[in-house]
Amino acid sequence: MFDRDRFIEECLDATRDDAADPARRALRDVVARAVAEPGAVMASLGEPVRAGVNLLYRSDRLTIVNLVWAPRMSVFPHNHNTWAVLGLYSGREDNIYWRRRPGDESRQIEAAGARSLATGDVEVLGRDIIHSVLNPIDRFSGAIHIYGTDFVTIPRSEWHGETLREQPLDSAVQARRFEAENLRFAAE
Repeated sequence: MFDRDRFIEECLDATRDDAADPARRALRDVVARAVAEPGAVMASLGEPVRAGVNLLYRSDRLTIVNLVWAPRMSVFPHNHNTWAVLGLYSGREDNIYWRRRPGDESRQIEAAGARSLATGDVEVLGRDIIHSVLNPIDRFSGAIHIYGTDFVTIPRSEWHGETLREQPLDSAVQARRFEAENLRFAAE
């Protein structure tokens, strides 16, 4: 059975060591155990029915969110400026990984790889990863995302969907995008 408070404590325990790589490996194991029982996660957090970034825990060294993607929702390429561990407990999440173009002063990016995640999958993202996300299915997808800092206050970037030029990520604009996806889904 997934217990939210116990899960948070296990995540904190897994990151007590200052060595980043062992901490991420230990944290990956904690997340993998949790999403291996997706029904238990949904029983605790609720079935995903509304897109949003739902804060479960926040400190200066760790942020844990229940991230829900609306059906067919996508987000522009963005960075986290910290490592991340994410595990899906419902649905799908298709990630395109991007890299800065070498020697390009325009700050544009180019696609560098991709990975499709399904229920039960876990992914560890490095500090410098840039990725875009798509929920390609016709139902909500839910994932636990863990970030190695206070994710609410860290400055981040996103890349324009058409020009792929870097710009500051505005969390208020991003929140409105999630709400627009909820309205789109309700209208359908």
